[in-house]
Amino acid sequence: MSQNKELIDKMESVWRSIEDLCRDLTENEWKTQTDCPGWTVQDQLSHLAGSESMILGQPAPDHIPRDTSYVKNEIGRKNEVLVDYRRPSTGRGVFDEFKENTGERLRLLRAMEESDFDAPAQTPIGPGTVRDYLAIRIFDAWVHEQDMRRALGRPGDLEGAVAEHSVARMVMAMPYIVAKKVQAVHGTTVVFTLTGPTGQTVSVGVDGERGVALSDTPASPTVGLTMDVETFSCLGCGRWDPGTVLESGKVAISGDLVVGETIVQQMNFMI
Repeated sequence: MSQNKELIDKMESVWRSIEDLCRDLTENEWKTQTDCPGWTVQDQLSHLAGSESMILGQPAPDHIPRDTSYVKNEIGRKNEVLVDYRRPSTGRGVFDEFKENTGERLRLLRAMEESDFDAPAQTPIGPGTVRDYLAIRIFDAWVHEQDMRRALGRPGDLEGAVAEHSVARMVMAMPYIVAKKVQAVHGTTVVFTLTGPTGQTVSVGVDGERGVALSDTPASPTVGLTMDVETFSCLGCGRWDPGTVLESGKVAISGDLVVGETIVQQMNFMI
């Protein structure tokens, strides 16, 4: 199976998982607040439905959001337009739009030639290809699915190809976190031990001022951090307050406690 086909299958899988989650929600459940600042369960799906509508070439709504107090940047402001515009709708209405937009997107993705995935595209993290953009869309959908699942108390999709893909995307950010955000000194090594079905051991080092992924696990790392995948995700995506997480004992730190706590405090890489 080609890499492109695998990516399309993962995109379809996460969308189907979201459909299964949302199919029977009541309007009260749609209005449940999530730990993504400012957003309800319905808002989460509005973001996904609205993003796919833009990718399909539909015009952005001429709309000014009522509240942007929790918005951090220009990308967040654009997202908020799509979300706030859909707030007068029912959850069922947003759900129907989501199914329609993702159905059309899948049809177009399945019709693409292999070479189409090499075309240049502007992604949320900079210039890339259509393939790169699709990989980010899978991760984005999974993150927001998990936001909804936590809020509703309906865990799921924490194992399998999509979860593995999403954890891998988060792991890619850890050298940047350790070297650039934490500014750990040359020679620092950090081992993240992620537990659960999609858990893995991730080793990071600092070479000069550059963070690098290490192929071998250091026997005596500067810092060891042990947490489950949900905690890793919620810290990396800025969903949980790091101080609260540290107090809760959800992260076990070995080695240099100061550096370890600083890493936990700085793990958020989400735009």
